[in-house]
This record gives sequence, C-alpha cells and structure tokens, in this order.
Amino acid sequence: MGETMQIRTRGIRTTVAALAAVAGVAAAAVPAAAATPASDTPRFLEPAELPPHPSSPWYAGAVTSGQPDPLPMCVGDALPSTTSHREYWTEYDSNAQQLTVEGRSEQWSKDFAALLRKDLAGCAKKLMQQDPDITATQKYYGRLNVEEDADVYGIHTISAHGSSDIGLFSVGRDGATVTIVRWGQMGTFQHAQVADFKATTLTAVNKLY
Repeated sequence: MGETMQIRTRGIRTTVAALAAVAGVAAAAVPAAAATPASDTPRFLEPAELPPHPSSPWYAGAVTSGQPDPLPMCVGDALPSTTSHREYWTEYDSNAQQLTVEGRSEQWSKDFAALLRKDLAGCAKKLMQQDPDITATQKYYGRLNVEEDADVYGIHTISAHGSSDIGLFSVGRDGATVTIVRWGQMGTFQHAQVADFKATTLTAVNKLY
C-alpha cells in the first residue's frame, strides 16, 4: 500500500506545465540530426511498450542527446548534460518520456540513482514550496526486482483553477546506466495505470543493453 503525503500551497504554472508540456514538445518537429542509438548504446522504449491508451496509439520522437526542454519536474534539476531522452505522446492527454544517463562509473551511477530517488521522495513538498495555488499528493509504489532495482512513484497535482494531473515516475539502474521513465495525463490516482507502468519500467531497464 502506498505511503501518501499531502501538502497545500500556492502555485500552478511550473507543475502543470511540467506535467503537460511534454505533449507540446513532442508534437513539435524533431531535429533531423537526432538519431536512433547504435547497438552498443542504451536502447529506449518503443511506443507499444508504454501503458496502453484506450483510445489512441502511442507515438515517439527520435532519441535525442542532451537535456530535454522543459526539464521534467522532480528529477530535472539533477540531469547532467550527457542525458539522452525520448518523448512519447498520444492523440489525447497522455504523454511520456524516457531519460537515460550513462555514468562514468558504476559507483557514480549508484549515487546518481540515489539522488533521483531522494528528489522523487520529496517532490510534492518541493513543488508546493515553489508554486502557489497547488495541492500535491504523492505515493511510493515500491521497488521492482530488475537488474540493480527500480523504484516507482506517483505524483498528483490539483491547481486552484481546477486542473488535475497524475504522473508516474520510475528510476532504474543497470550497471553504470540509469534510466528514468515518466508517464502523465489528466486525472487522479484512480487513473494511474500503475501495473502497466511497472511493466513498462521492467521493460525499460531490461532492454538498456
């Protein structure tokens, strides 16, 4: 059973934009220079490996080097310039993202994954400190036994204007490589596809190499 934390404060712009902006970014043209990684680099999720949407297929951009713009909430501040990412979207309100970092050593990546988990564990509190007019609630959905483990988190935000967004995040590691998967749409924890997202996370970590 997930551990729940609720904190109230004032703010909407950054949180709602961070949850929803990926759809707009992904819909934009992907630079022609962005290329699918070679076989000796970490592999990314394919659209069909994301939690199924009831009314739309998933689409994906190319794997792109560098930090995404905008940065994802909760984990964005920790991302190094060596991050690679891929954007995913549906024809409706769902969007997703995978971010992968190849560390300079296994210990570095172990520490980096621990930092990301810490950021996610305190995400709701930080969001509420930064943004007005928001109620944030978060849950921890547990650890998955895959490679060097993966952890799954949920963040729900409600704005003072009535918008409600649910996001799922996971952090997993395979040796010196760390991957983050983010899924989001309008809704509440009731709409969170936790089981499907856990399956997606298992696939993401397993297929890195």
